[in-house]
This record gives sequence, C-alpha cells and structure tokens, in this order.
Amino acid sequence: MPVNFWEIIILGIVEGVTEFLPVSSTGHLLLVEHWLRLATQPTELFNVVIQTGAVLAVGVVFWARLKEMATHWSSPAVQDFTRKIALAFVITGIGGFAMKKLGLKLPETAAPVAWATLIGGFVILAVERKTKGATGASIITWPVAVAVGLAQLVAAGFPGTSRSGASIIVALLFGMSRPAATEFSFLVGVPTLLAAGGYSILSALRKPDVAHEPWGQIILGTAVAAITAFIVVRWLLRFVQSHTFVLFGWYRIILGATILVFLRH
Repeated sequence: MPVNFWEIIILGIVEGVTEFLPVSSTGHLLLVEHWLRLATQPTELFNVVIQTGAVLAVGVVFWARLKEMATHWSSPAVQDFTRKIALAFVITGIGGFAMKKLGLKLPETAAPVAWATLIGGFVILAVERKTKGATGASIITWPVAVAVGLAQLVAAGFPGTSRSGASIIVALLFGMSRPAATEFSFLVGVPTLLAAGGYSILSALRKPDVAHEPWGQIILGTAVAAITAFIVVRWLLRFVQSHTFVLFGWYRIILGATILVFLRH
C-alpha cells in the first residue's frame, strides 16, 4: 500500500478521472502504479472503496434527478425509470456475487487488462460507425436495462473493459441517445459501486488484521476521487450533447497498446 501522500493523491485523481469515462480505470491505475514504482501495491480494499468517492460525485451532479425520483415516486414515469435502474442493479449484483463465488474473473494484470482495453476501443469505433447519424431514443426500455446489467457483468469479469464504457456502448447499440445512455449508466453505477464498496468494507472489518488497514489513506484517496469525478462527470455530460465516443475509442486503443508494450514483462 502506498505510504507517500502524493502517491495517494495521484491514485485518487486517476480513479476519479477514469471511473466514469469509457476508458478503463483499471488500465490507468496499472500504468500509474508502474510509473510511480510503488514499493507495495494498493490493497483491493483501497481500490474498491475509493470508487465510492466517484459515486458520491455522481450523486451530487444528479442531485436534482435523484430528488425528483424521491419526491415524485407516485409518478408512473419515475417508477418505471427507477424499476429499470433496480433491474440492472439486481442483474449485476446477483451475477457478480455468483461470479465471485465461482472465481470467474480474469486477474488484473497487464496482459488481460491491455487486451480488454484495446478490444474495447475497437468496439467503441465499430458501434459509433454503426449508429452514425442516428438520433437515438431518450426513454430507457426494459431490454436496455437488462443489457446494461449484463454489460456490467462483462466488465466485472474482464478488468480493463470499463463498467461505464460497456454499459454506455450497449445502450447505444439498443438505440439509445448518447445523453440518455450516459445518464442511465451513471445512475446504475451509484448502487453498483456503493454495494461493491460496502461489501469490501464489511469483509475487511471481519478480518483480524483490520486495524492494520490504512484507513487514513483510504479516506484521503476517496475524497480526492470524489472531487475529481465531480468535475469529470459534469464535463462528460456536456461533451456527449454534441460529440461521439470516437475519441475515447482511439484513446483506448493507444492505451491498450501502451500497456502491452511497457507492462508486459
């Protein structure tokens, strides 16, 4: 686990910037950890819990939307949207728990992450080409909710895929507009990442060496990730109003190739 104050700041910034962009936060963290030449690697608890900082940022950005969902629960449109978020979350939660028990996850090492990042870039370019010129729908459908839940499972099993990237691209394939796909992906990510962070914290608390967990560093990394993610999420929501994800596709290809070249050994 890093002990340098600035190392924690850098890792928190990288997590906050990349968690909700379709670029693979795992791939970036691998590169940064290699660049920093960390004497000890961040614990799984650190990596998972700082994601909750990014979730808090999404909650702030979408506060008006979340407040509407809470105060207008009787509205059929709000109930319909909330149920679709719940369905995607349940699919991800149950599937993720089963995958964890069965050990169905590739290791977060250079080669698997690099290939997932690289292939994901080509997928983004292909989907953008297929949907070029399409306006896209703004109403989330039940098939989209199911597809997003399954896409998050793919991302969980293949580190480097990018949870947000997989869910957004799948939603685009099902005919959603970029703003609608992005918003739904972000809102589904709130319960998904909170549940993952909560589970990791509870698991850590059950261990006898819990007192040795670097809680101060974890809290600092989480706070930095929250501030950074707030800025990035607000920017991305404006970006998708008039831009495609092609830039992210090419970026992923370059990132994946870079990981293969520099971290393979």
